[in-house]
Amino acid sequence: MTDAHTAGTPSHDGPFIAAIDQGTTSSRCIVFDRDGRIVSVDQKEHEQIFPKPGWVEHDATEIWNNVEEVVAGAISKAGITRDDIKAIGITNQRETTLLWDRTTGEPVHNAIVWQDTRTDGLCKELGRNVGQDRFRRETGLPLASYFAGPKARWLLDNVEGLRERADAGDILFGTMDSWVIWNLTGGVNGGKHVTDVTNASRTMLMNLHTMKWDARIAESIGVPMPMLPEIRSSAEVYGEVTGGKLGDLLGGIPVASALGDQQAALFGQTCFEEGEAKSTYGTGTFMLMNTGEKAINSYSGLLTTVGYQIGDQKPVYALEGSIAVTGSLVQWMRDQMGLINSAAEIETLASSVEDNGGAYFVPAFSGLFAPYWRSDARGVIAGLTRYVTKAHIARAVLEATAWQTREITDAMTKDSGVELAALKVDGGMTSNNLLMQTISDFLDAPVVRPMVAETTCLGAAYAAGLAVGFWSSTDDLRANWRRAAEWTPRMDADIRDREYKNWLKAVERTMGWLEDES
Repeated sequence: MTDAHTAGTPSHDGPFIAAIDQGTTSSRCIVFDRDGRIVSVDQKEHEQIFPKPGWVEHDATEIWNNVEEVVAGAISKAGITRDDIKAIGITNQRETTLLWDRTTGEPVHNAIVWQDTRTDGLCKELGRNVGQDRFRRETGLPLASYFAGPKARWLLDNVEGLRERADAGDILFGTMDSWVIWNLTGGVNGGKHVTDVTNASRTMLMNLHTMKWDARIAESIGVPMPMLPEIRSSAEVYGEVTGGKLGDLLGGIPVASALGDQQAALFGQTCFEEGEAKSTYGTGTFMLMNTGEKAINSYSGLLTTVGYQIGDQKPVYALEGSIAVTGSLVQWMRDQMGLINSAAEIETLASSVEDNGGAYFVPAFSGLFAPYWRSDARGVIAGLTRYVTKAHIARAVLEATAWQTREITDAMTKDSGVELAALKVDGGMTSNNLLMQTISDFLDAPVVRPMVAETTCLGAAYAAGLAVGFWSSTDDLRANWRRAAEWTPRMDADIRDREYKNWLKAVERTMGWLEDES
């Protein structure tokens, strides 16, 4: 990515907000101006560590070094100084779990990444006779290896001497937002040990209704309370940049927001009204719908989560649906099947035919996520005849993402009673126009893509800017939101219903493939 100055656009007038996005594969920093436009970007990848099948780890020290580097890089590319920056916001890969020593600042083990499945057995054990929903009423989450609380318990059980150190108060727990904020605000020299409500709502340790750690659940899961960070809103000043490499560069600048990445995208897409939803199309897909000031229990396989909380205003809740395989299915077509040479080619190939030729592709490669949560499912291509070509398969691949979006939308409507008005989209796959049109057709609703595609970073910048008065209200942010493209439904209702019925038949064929899953 080039920054705005080298790209030949007019230079921006300060002041600015910087946002750090500590993601799953890389960390980056983006500097934004008052209009929510990108001034500069710097980004650096970190190592993915796979100690065993199903295990995924990150080196938190490497990540912190990278964060320091990209912040310095973005500031230097923008050609600005600390006087031009009003605040720093944070967004992060959610659920990735780290324990570190309060006095040395050293991680006690690599961070355990959200995708890691080593706590599967522990989660079954914690379900006791109740099963997946044991803590759902309080936390909004099913017991699954995805969430942070059980990961922390795994570390306490498996790193020698760790539980004793934790009981003595020497160990701090955090998701990556907490780690970054602690280091930014001084680390061992008085760093602030905090997290925000959105990240806390993904630990399985926070009560959604009180916005506080739930002592009873923490005890059941086996996580000592003194380890836990203080829960704060998503938009307030947690502390100031101090010490470290960035102390010289940015000392005194307020660290003023934290939001888990999907919630940050909801915020960056300015989905501030009940019923407004965004969907981020990347490797997998995450869709969130704002449900206002009430936490809606899902009976349709969705997660109940905190959308955001601005300062001392009431928290805003969301329903979330996640799809495991969307962009990664296109990569699979390219890398494993060799049916296309580049991801962009799938659109050309799929556009060369009128329809799917009767073929349906359900990519349950690692089971089905929302709304089914079936780990015994595996992928199928159904409806094959001699007529089907690779172009039809390409079309079925794109339709798989669209139908899975439709299933989550239906679940959201069922749970909330709110019809989807329009879907705001972001992420890499949104450059595929055929896919966007197909989603609009299948949802029978408009699909809208904004000018600034980096909505995750933008959301963190917006929340930090609100906290320090850089923007005065969410109305200012709405005024910044500009559409780049919009797709409206063009599909005949009869065809849509028939195709959806066929899709659901194909989904049924994936289930129960693995028999030994109890």
